[in-house]
Amino acid sequence: MKIVLLTALGVGGATMIGSVIGFIFKKISHKFSDIVLSFAAGVMLAAAVLGLIIPSVEYGGKYGVIITVIGIFCGAACLNLIDKLVPHLHRLVGVDREEHKGNENLNKILLFVMAIAIHNLPEGIAAGVGFGGGDTGEALLIAGGIALQNIPEGMVIIGPMLAAGITPKRTFVCAMATGLVEVLGTLLGYFAVSIASFILPFALAFAGGTMLYVVSDEIIPETHAHGNERGATYALLVGFCLMLVSDALLN
Repeated sequence: MKIVLLTALGVGGATMIGSVIGFIFKKISHKFSDIVLSFAAGVMLAAAVLGLIIPSVEYGGKYGVIITVIGIFCGAACLNLIDKLVPHLHRLVGVDREEHKGNENLNKILLFVMAIAIHNLPEGIAAGVGFGGGDTGEALLIAGGIALQNIPEGMVIIGPMLAAGITPKRTFVCAMATGLVEVLGTLLGYFAVSIASFILPFALAFAGGTMLYVVSDEIIPETHAHGNERGATYALLVGFCLMLVSDALLN
C-alpha cells in the first residue's frame, strides 16, 4: 500500500513539476511541447499494451480476449463521453493567443483546466489498476508513462492562466488541483481492483482503452498540428521503444 500511495503522489506531483516549469519559462515553443508530448505518448502506448492489455488477456482465461476487447471499447467510450461534456484539449491549447473582451477568454481557459482535470481521473485509475494486477514492475512502468505525460500538461496550463489575469497563487492552486484528481484516481483504481479481484481483467482492459484513446484522440492530433510531425513521430517511437526495452529488462 505504501508504494501505491507514493506512486499516486508521484503521478499527481508530475503535473505540479510541469507547472513549476511553466512558471519558469511561461512561453514554451510548440516544437518543444510537441516532442515532449509525443515521447510521453509513446511511453503511454507501450504501457497500455504491455502493462494493461496483454495482462488482461492472460488474466481473463478462456474468455480473456473477449473481456479485453469489451473493456478496451468501454474505456474508450467512457472518455468519448467525457469529451462530449468538456472541450477537447487540442482545441483549447491555442485559445489564449486570441484577443477577447470581458471574461470569454478566461472562461475558455478555465474550461481547458477543467478538461485536463477530468481527463486525469481515468489516467489515475489506470495507474491504480496496474498495481491491482500484482506486478509492481509493470505498474511502475504504467505510472511512469502517465507521469511523463502529466509534465507537459502541467506546463501548458500556466501561461494561459497568467495571461488571463489569474494571480500566480491561484494559478498554482488550480494546477495542484488537477494533480490531486490523478492521486484520487490512482487510489480509487487500486482499491476497486483489490476489493473485487474478479473484475481485474476488465479493469485492466478498461484502463488500457482510456490510455489508447488519450494517445490517439488527444496527444497525436495536438503534436501533429504545428508542422512538427516528423520529429513528433520519432519521439513517439523513442518513447515506445524505451518502454519496450525497460519491460524486457525487468522481466
